[in-house]
Amino acid sequence: MSARAYCDCHVNIWNDEHVLPLYGQQLARVRAGDLAPKADADTLYREMANVEKAIVFAIRYGDSVGIESNDEVTAAAVAKYPDKFVGFAYVDPRRPDCMELLRHAAEDLKLKGVKFGPIYNGVALSDPRLEPVYEYCQRNNLPLTMHMGTTFARNAPIDCGRALHVEPVALKYPDLVMVLAHLGHPWCEETIVVARKQPNVFCDVSALFYRPWQFYNALIAAQEYKVTDKLYFGTDFPFARVDESVDGLLHINDQVEGTRLPRVGAETIAEILQSNPFATWWHGDHPSR
Repeated sequence: MSARAYCDCHVNIWNDEHVLPLYGQQLARVRAGDLAPKADADTLYREMANVEKAIVFAIRYGDSVGIESNDEVTAAAVAKYPDKFVGFAYVDPRRPDCMELLRHAAEDLKLKGVKFGPIYNGVALSDPRLEPVYEYCQRNNLPLTMHMGTTFARNAPIDCGRALHVEPVALKYPDLVMVLAHLGHPWCEETIVVARKQPNVFCDVSALFYRPWQFYNALIAAQEYKVTDKLYFGTDFPFARVDESVDGLLHINDQVEGTRLPRVGAETIAEILQSNPFATWWHGDHPSR
């Protein structure tokens, strides 16, 4: 079994000037002492040494998390390290120029997918402001990665992070690839059953290893529901690093040694580490070619 991952499909990027005071004020209940201090392009390139590819995206969580980056930063990182990075745009549907920015990101900056944090922007997936985003992504073969699950940010309505709200969108836009980040923690089983039902829904396992009991139960559920082929490796850097994420996955069964509890299979672990989003998230040609 390899101790490396092929692709980190969940990497955040920002420069120092994009960090607002609110970010530091809210880290008490996060892995603050374990977070990487920077998330600029050069830092990301060094941190991604043990993966072949990394999907990177800026985030616009200024009023919830205290990070307000932009797509130009992502595009510059891809231009500097084109063999390593694949860039996604970020959409904030509250902005009146949301679609203008998205078109610019996809058509001018040549970013290959889209990231959205419904819980961070406080916009439900059923909100009409998202319909043109869904339509544009589906029409232009852009996978949509979404933060699913809870967060530490106070100004972030929890219900917006529930994977159950993904199913109506997946049914209405059957050719829109939707990637549910963090396995929707702590509602991992909800996320898994949505992914099982809907062929256009996938998941990533980023930022889960440091809650090993939750992670273990989620992976067992994924095995039982037969959706391990829809799980993709990610870190959520700088909130977690590649090596510790790989190690956490490789040693997920350590906590149940000496018990009769089921094991996360070696095949499941290898499948996640070797997962290749470029083979499945795009229809036809994909950006790693």
